Parts: sequence; C-alpha cells; structure tokens
Amino acid sequence: MVGAAFAAAVFQPLYNSGVVDRFSADGPAYGAFLTAVAALAALCDAVLAALLRRARSGLRFPAGLEDELRSLFGIGTAIAATGMLVSLAAGEVGLWALPLFCAPLLLAQVSFRRAAAVRATTGQTIASLAKATEVAGYTPPGHARRVADTACAVGRELGLGTRELALLEYAALMHDVGQLSLVEPVPGGATALLPDEEQQRIARLGSEVIRRTGVPRRVAEQVARLADPFPGPDGGGRGVPLAARIIRVANAHDDLLTAARGRGVGEAVGRLEVLEALRLGRGRVYDARVVDALVRVRG
Repeated sequence: MVGAAFAAAVFQPLYNSGVVDRFSADGPAYGAFLTAVAALAALCDAVLAALLRRARSGLRFPAGLEDELRSLFGIGTAIAATGMLVSLAAGEVGLWALPLFCAPLLLAQVSFRRAAAVRATTGQTIASLAKATEVAGYTPPGHARRVADTACAVGRELGLGTRELALLEYAALMHDVGQLSLVEPVPGGATALLPDEEQQRIARLGSEVIRRTGVPRRVAEQVARLADPFPGPDGGGRGVPLAARIIRVANAHDDLLTAARGRGVGEAVGRLEVLEALRLGRGRVYDARVVDALVRVRG
C-alpha cells in the first residue's frame, strides 16, 4: 500500500499540473514516463522491505537493500511490466485488463510456492543430518544448532546477505557430519581441540557426504574448507571462504564453552576464558575480523 501510494504521489501532481498531457498516450515518451514511475516505486518498495527485514531479523540495511534490489530483476521486473501493461490497456479493455495481465503473475506465484516447498525439503534433510551426529553420540545435544545460531549472528554482523546467510546456516548445521566416519567419537565432540590434520580429514569426509544430499554445492565447499590454515604472516591458506572462517570460530566457541562447563567453570568466567582463547588465535588460527564480530555479538 505504501508503494502504491508513493507511485501515486509521484504521478498525481504531474498529471494534475498538465505535464503528463504533453506526452502522447500512444507515443514512447508516455511509456518512458510510466517506466520511470514504476522504477521509483520499486526502489521505494525495496527500501521499505530492507528496513522491515532489519527490524525483524537484524540483517544489516545495506545487505538487505542489496538483496531486495537483486530481486527486482526477477519477480520485480514482472510486476512492474504488468503494472505498465495494465495502465496502458485499461483505457481500451477496461477492468478486463486486470485479470488478463495478472494471470501470468498468479502462475509465477505457484512456481515460487513450489520452489519454497523444495527449499523446505532441503531444510528437513539438513536438519536430519545435523541431528544424526547427536543421536549417534558424536556431538553434544544442540551443538549444531548453537553453532549455526552463532555463525548466523556473526554473519549478520559482518553484513552477509540473505542467500549467504542461508548457505552459512546449512554449512554450520552439517559441519560435524564427517564425525560419523570415526570409529571412536571425539571426546565431547570437540573437534576444535583436535590436531589440524585430523580436523581437515573430518571436514573433507563431511563434505563428501554433503555432496550426495542435493544441498547446494557451495555448502559442501564451505564444510570442506573449515579447517584449512588461515592466512598468517607467511600468506598460507589464502582463499578460505568467509563462511568457513565464520563456522570455524563459531564451532571453537561452542566446543571451548562446553569444555569449560565440563570443568565446572561458571558461565560468566567460562565465556571470558573462551573469548580470550579465541583472541589469542586471532590472525594465526582464526580470522581476526570474525573473532571481533563474535565478541560483539556474544561478548
């Protein structure tokens, strides 16, 4: 409603002043004018949607606005084109223009609903895999969910968009799937305390499992790179995806916090110990920017 009111506010003063009458209703200038009004209305809609998403999910406004602007090239383009067709054809066919030109949008909505159902099925598959390690006793209850929540909070703090956050959540939920290949479970499921070589082996095994589930390929790639060396003074390990760096920090945070609880350390003291341990690994084991973001959202 606000978007339609914005379009009317742009159009109506020009129409009442007679400026629009200078354009021929049959000429290209009038069509260009309607296109400009539709583009401004779409921009208004994108800004409002980004503001709502920031209020509801905490997603940063620039990232939300970027997502909304990208979507304009998809369904947004179809809506704007349909609006212009309806406005141009209404004078000839009257209200029949509405059902005539809105029917394709209804078909598009059905297609989007089917795509949403496919994504829901993917989410159920991921949730089942994430629970498998807990049911088998390889990881503590709720570990995958806690790591995913922490990773997404850090991702939002770093300005990731909606699609990147969704892939990050998928990878975080399944980051420990490789443990199912181990003969003996890791004590407490704390892979962050293992040698780097063993962490890398578990990550690669988990990636191979994920590749066979139909999950987006980038998720498997992110899991495969979880334990890769982070760029240090020697420049090694360059090209590690940001999502992999985020999950590694989030996983270490939960593993170390669980270990602190096991020693009987108080919650507040345990959090301080964990954050200090992560700070000591900044720029050497963990991405300093990710650790700083974690401190801001969990400190």
